Amino acid sequence: MFSHIALGSNDLARTKIFYDAIMAVQGAEVMDTSKKPDRLMYIHNGQRIILITPINGQPATCANGETLGLAMTSPEQIDAWHKAGTEHGGVTAEDPPGVRHSPMGDMYLAYLRDPDGNKLCAFYKMP
Repeated sequence: MFSHIALGSNDLARTKIFYDAIMAVQGAEVMDTSKKPDRLMYIHNGQRIILITPINGQPATCANGETLGLAMTSPEQIDAWHKAGTEHGGVTAEDPPGVRHSPMGDMYLAYLRDPDGNKLCAFYKMP
């Protein structure tokens, strides 16, 4: 569906601590960005998430209503992702991790806000 997602950050050092922790749980690879020190990049299953200092020089802000959904393989992986996030500068958004019932079926979800306020969702469709 997408090739990459880019989110702004006002403090890449702080952001790196958070994203290194949650992306490791998902099995994402940390990309070498030494030639572009204004960004961090992670790749998983051919898709990339990029954290970048805004190129226009303005502060990074999160979008109201925006959520970045990350596919997970199990409720246990989501719980580990959520724990890694809260231990590394993120905060729980919405309800604690758990099953949500919907017309599309049951899903196991967890929401976090990263250190810059971007909203992330770990998603697993229950069998």
